[in-house]
Amino acid sequence: MSVKTINTEMLQKMFLAGAANLEAKKEFINELNVFPVPDGDTGTNMTLTIMSAAKEVQALEHPDMVSVAKAISSGSLRGARGNSGVILSQLLRGFTKEIREYDEIDVITLAKACDRATATAYKAVMKPKEGTILTVAKGISQKAAELAETTEDLEVFIPEVIKHAEEVLAQTPELLPVLKEAGVVDSGGQGLLEVIHGAYDAFLGKEIDYTAIEASSGTKMVKPGQQAEADIKFGYCTEFIIMTEKEFTEKDEMEFKGYLESIGDSIVCVADDDIVKIHVHTNDPGLAIQKALTYGQLSRMKIDNMREEHQEKLIRDAEKVAAQQAAETAQKKREPRKPVGFIAVSIGEGMNEIFRELGVDYIIEGGQTMNPSTDDMLTAIDGVNADHIFILPNNKNIILAANQAQSLTKDKDIIVIPTKTVPQGITAVISYMPEADVDANIETMQEAIKNVKTGQVTYAVRDTHIDDKEIHEGDIMGIGDQGILSVGQSVEDTTRELLAQLMDEDSELISLYFGQDIQEADAEEFAKNVEALYPEVDVDVHMGGQPIYYYVLSVE
Repeated sequence: MSVKTINTEMLQKMFLAGAANLEAKKEFINELNVFPVPDGDTGTNMTLTIMSAAKEVQALEHPDMVSVAKAISSGSLRGARGNSGVILSQLLRGFTKEIREYDEIDVITLAKACDRATATAYKAVMKPKEGTILTVAKGISQKAAELAETTEDLEVFIPEVIKHAEEVLAQTPELLPVLKEAGVVDSGGQGLLEVIHGAYDAFLGKEIDYTAIEASSGTKMVKPGQQAEADIKFGYCTEFIIMTEKEFTEKDEMEFKGYLESIGDSIVCVADDDIVKIHVHTNDPGLAIQKALTYGQLSRMKIDNMREEHQEKLIRDAEKVAAQQAAETAQKKREPRKPVGFIAVSIGEGMNEIFRELGVDYIIEGGQTMNPSTDDMLTAIDGVNADHIFILPNNKNIILAANQAQSLTKDKDIIVIPTKTVPQGITAVISYMPEADVDANIETMQEAIKNVKTGQVTYAVRDTHIDDKEIHEGDIMGIGDQGILSVGQSVEDTTRELLAQLMDEDSELISLYFGQDIQEADAEEFAKNVEALYPEVDVDVHMGGQPIYYYVLSVE
């Protein structure tokens, strides 16, 4: 018996199953990324985007087609992160605009929805590139239109569309040379296919694991506080006193310390007559206690969960920061609205301070390791009490999210200056002329960032072949505006090689921003070496404090 329509209940299940499947496959999708940088990856960004919508869809108590469509669209639009996430949100937006008019979806409606999804996504990208998620979406819509003329049976329609989508995905390396060089298919296209695979599983009645959505966890991005928690290797701080029943010899002490070292760290073992004081960080306090009982009775036992204490501290700190930000935002809203404000995405405390000193009103942290969402942008916009607000994304993977926030803002004039790096953002702010009007400043700032050549030095997180370079996990990479320019084993050597390729006879200024893994003295010494190499050029060195990237540098 054929199935000819999808009702609201089935659509809700299919969407949630698609989100769950994408979440389950996110690491596989991340591994398809061509650039081997420790950055906001495609699988992560797409998962965070769709999970934002999934939580809204799951929260609906009495869903109808309109409310499900609205939840999918608004949730994904606000949660969109990175270029892949924004494109996915636009696909979902176009799709839901079509289906919201119907109580049930048949193949004709489904084909129209796929076509509208593709058109909406293409329109959102200024320069659409084939061989990407857009190509896969277009292939899906074309096949759906073709099949809608020959069958009414969704059990025929859906698997045929999926089969064709897989074929289109397999062809993406032929359309995008960088994919072919790396030997992978497009990660965004793969992500879209995983959503559809999951949705089809629900359509077939397969059992779906929805725990990721139910926990509202989505994908776990590693923020600084979370990283600190992850660095807690042994979770339980364990203390007790042994009241020895026989002499606790030096040999006993060495033996017990050796045992504690095998199960933990931060060990203190102090013997005094018939009492031994013990402190150890371990993941299994019972083992330490069991061994200690062989020496005597135990007293004053104390076990603390350090991860829990750390999490509680993070929550307290976050609540304090949130309250402070809310108070500051409320205060700003009470002040008269000023003509112009600035929002910048930044990646380290040093960079943040530079932007603050230049008069930026609101700083969104996380550009490199955590692409901010459209909702983060909207929160920032709400926090700046100005008629005209310049947004500096400072990362090419954040520009689309900024543009999306611009389109969703109605009460303020939002101007996105398409800065792709922090040095470009700094130059843009410096170039702002208070006496000039907004249009003149847009032109001035956009012209100024064209004169900034940027380099970033980081490490490879996977083996790959790109830009005619063989790269292995752990290699140091120098990345320029157009791709990977240098690869080596030394941070200094790789940075020097990167600089050499950025310099030309017109270069007048080199700015070096050292990251959190570089000591200030080492950065100062390296800057002196650069000055010796380029005596005719001014060299500035600044504490950037950025994670992941040893140096961010610019040449002007």
